[in-house]
Amino acid sequence: SWQPAAMSAQALADAQDMARKVVDDLGGYGIFGVEFFVKGEEVIFSELSPRPHDTGMVTLISQNLSEFDLHARAVLGLPVPEVRLFGPSASAVILADREGEAPGYEGIAEALAVPGGEIDLRIFAKPTTRPYRRMGVALALAGDTDAARALAAQAAGKVRIIY
Repeated sequence: SWQPAAMSAQALADAQDMARKVVDDLGGYGIFGVEFFVKGEEVIFSELSPRPHDTGMVTLISQNLSEFDLHARAVLGLPVPEVRLFGPSASAVILADREGEAPGYEGIAEALAVPGGEIDLRIFAKPTTRPYRRMGVALALAGDTDAARALAAQAAGKVRIIY
């Protein structure tokens, strides 16, 4: 996932309107991750997570308040100040490719040393693996969204899961 998304003002307004309707009908408090497919001006609902979600982890590097900060503030009824973006950012998942227990990780230092932007990692410390299970995420902040996406993918690709 990445931020900001390249969307027209109309597509953004449509997505926000659709998300508001879905979330208001569900009720509750906190962050709701509402995902869409956007093709030109067309906005198509994909899925909803009634909680912070790993696709929103890009906020850990992209802005002053992460999805977790915002969720806690909303649930606790605390004020939410203006969210400030630090710059174009992206995340790329670190996926397992087989079943295993007590995995380890290599390539962390190499991933964090990828040049061209700011890189960070989150390893989820899950006790077991299975094919396509998300085991972590690489985060990148760069000069533009395409560069951030490339850096995040490059960093994620350097992390190896040891089974």
